[in-house]
Amino acid sequence: MAFLSSFPEIEFSRPLFAGILGNTALSMVPGISGAGSTPERTVFTPILDAELIVKGEIHSMGYKPNTPTNCPTPAVITRSMLQLCGIEPVFVNAGMFNRPTVPCLDVYGDAGADPRQGDAVPRAHAIFEAGKRAGRLLSGCADLLVLGESVPGGTTTALCVLRALGYDARVSSSFVNNPVEQKEEVCRAVVARVRESGVTDPLDVVRIGGDPMMAVAAGIVCGFSGEVVLAGGTQMLSVNAVLKGLGERMAPLATTEYVRADASANFEAVAASVGAGAWYVDPGFDTIGDAGLARYCEGEVKEGMGAGGAILLARIMGYSEEEIRSAILSTVLSFR
Repeated sequence: MAFLSSFPEIEFSRPLFAGILGNTALSMVPGISGAGSTPERTVFTPILDAELIVKGEIHSMGYKPNTPTNCPTPAVITRSMLQLCGIEPVFVNAGMFNRPTVPCLDVYGDAGADPRQGDAVPRAHAIFEAGKRAGRLLSGCADLLVLGESVPGGTTTALCVLRALGYDARVSSSFVNNPVEQKEEVCRAVVARVRESGVTDPLDVVRIGGDPMMAVAAGIVCGFSGEVVLAGGTQMLSVNAVLKGLGERMAPLATTEYVRADASANFEAVAASVGAGAWYVDPGFDTIGDAGLARYCEGEVKEGMGAGGAILLARIMGYSEEEIRSAILSTVLSFR
């Protein structure tokens, strides 16, 4: 496909990239998430992503930003684009098990609990309102907000929320082989809890089966006065489903072609069901000259930390396709 599925017609003069950091206890369930060297270490991934983007290194743990197969983490892509655009990112702590190591806006949320065992986000309504305040604050800094996220295990909570809201969703994964049945097992248990409770309010669905990012992101979209682009795949699609259920404006999505092409998911169909517009970015990693990046085309990682949206932002700011590809490759090679 083309580098962009279509070119966004967005008028802006002050762009900003923000990343929401959050945890769900589901990421520590073996087999659910590939966003970490072990299931236990997945909870640190949002912190390490933010470190990498801000400082150009993972200083708190000394990791290299690659998977065991040498596939670069999406945060490397996001960093390369923000460096190219000269944009200083903002991070929002939605709720994590550990304190972030870079400056963040903090809504004082808690990490998401295992939704099979009780409410996942007990304070969903409160952190939604805090997200609104954060959105109003960011409105004073920008007229275009590209909003990404880093929540390991979040595609599983997205599946739970989308299904509970009535969408026949299948979600993507950072694994080449999507652990579909394991996710479905979690989802069945969570949707049963939602049905038994009789709740219909989307934030109550998030309370029971979601993660803190969803509530905070929905609040930010509601509070921000300018244009918002949700940078991400099925996790951000769940945010739009929540916004639609609340009767609030939705935001267009930007994600990679690797998410759209995932045969184990149905992103494009669900986006159409929700009524959310989407742009797809195809940076042509199969021809970029790096075997690790080429693994994205084979279904590894696919998206994360707003990478697709960061590429879109660079393009609409006037950088050419080749400038973008060159910046990504240069940044990737600098970590080898």
